[in-house]
Amino acid sequence: MTINLYGIPNCDTVKKARTWLSNNDTDFVFHDFKKDGITRELIAGWLRDVQWDVLVNRKGTTWRNLPDERKASIVDATSATELMLESPSVIKRPVLVKNKKTTVGFSADLYQQIFQD
Repeated sequence: MTINLYGIPNCDTVKKARTWLSNNDTDFVFHDFKKDGITRELIAGWLRDVQWDVLVNRKGTTWRNLPDERKASIVDATSATELMLESPSVIKRPVLVKNKKTTVGFSADLYQQIFQD
């Protein structure tokens, strides 16, 4: 079983997720958005399990700094994908893929549920 964790290393929530995985002896591969990039295919895979409006972090600085016209143009998975490709920092973090199932965000309770199998 391959577990992939996507995010940026200096994000506090990503740090918590990485620590939780390590403390629970869970092997994973970390993919840094900024260093390793993202692809349209990767986002499409996430969107099979997660709605686009969950994947786009509308509370973060990247979103808040977008012009109002740009924010208003994000209305569906296609426009959200284009934004995520342009500005990966707008993706809510971390994105966890386990057994081809995508989960977004972190809490100890959520990860406990995911990894209880």
